[in-house]
Amino acid sequence: MANLNSNFQEFYDELHITDTKRQKMITSHNNLRTKIKNHFKEKHPEYKPSFYIQGSYKMGTTIRTKDDECDLDDGCYFIPKPGVSASTLQNWVMDAVTGTTDATPSHKNKCIRVQYAAGYHIDLPVYRKSTNSYTEHPELAIRDSGYEPSDPREVVVWFQGKKKDNDALVRLVSYLKSWTDTVRGFMPPGLAMTILASNNQKKHEGRDDIALRDTLKAIKTSLDILFVCIVPATPYDNLFADYDEDRKQKFLEELDKFIEDADKAIEEKNKLKASKLWRKHLGDRFPLADDEDDETMSSLEKLRAIGKQVTAGIAATAKSGLINATEGVKNLAHSNYGEE
Repeated sequence: MANLNSNFQEFYDELHITDTKRQKMITSHNNLRTKIKNHFKEKHPEYKPSFYIQGSYKMGTTIRTKDDECDLDDGCYFIPKPGVSASTLQNWVMDAVTGTTDATPSHKNKCIRVQYAAGYHIDLPVYRKSTNSYTEHPELAIRDSGYEPSDPREVVVWFQGKKKDNDALVRLVSYLKSWTDTVRGFMPPGLAMTILASNNQKKHEGRDDIALRDTLKAIKTSLDILFVCIVPATPYDNLFADYDEDRKQKFLEELDKFIEDADKAIEEKNKLKASKLWRKHLGDRFPLADDEDDETMSSLEKLRAIGKQVTAGIAATAKSGLINATEGVKNLAHSNYGEE
């Protein structure tokens, strides 16, 4: 039974954003804030923007993709509510950041995206509120449908509660996000994997490989019962609501394949073979293990070994209560093989 916990720890470190890129990204987001403030001060002085970093960066679950990309979400808030359309308010923010980089910012449905050549992008979702009160939920500007209630702070607070004294959860989320990044296409977004992992986490001290396998199985069980992923924050939307049957089945089939290979990897004695099974789903950054067998016996293998000692009549019970073949009180010969 190959114990690849050390490989998982190395893999988790590999998924981290480098300090250099992190610093560049923070500098860029501060520059964007300054540009937006100055633009509105000059062009729309009646509106004063404020900001709140949200999403995976705020929750500590940001990873570098296999393309060495990462992102940061910086919510842009306007209080009190501007009396303009959602698309107009987004356009004003886009005007403010145009020219920041050589690439023209992208006007997405729910944000303005600024892409940087250094291998990251910054998303600027735009919100409006009547007051600064936390009891009032902000409204997100959506280009194609106007304003809708959305409270990213609630998601952050929820996850902070989940990960308190639970570092293993952050690692599990990172592994799952790497899986979706490896497969891509029809796979769920990072927020969905964060929610599924948080709601179905299985812990196994000192064995991230087993914890990941068991969490995948718990996720599969929950989705087989009800294929939903509810965001634990206003407006409590279902991230799987627009999945057609084809996308749903592709994701579930990919989940089944991952679980099957995770089972094989954990039962596989050869560490190299086991690491190759994990790499199929987690990507080439998952480190290959040495070509050697793990001599550590699983609990089932230990029970089988004890059973052989008992039936062979060589078992003894030590003072600690453990059955072994070397010390302690010799056990009586075992003759009960069950009823015929």
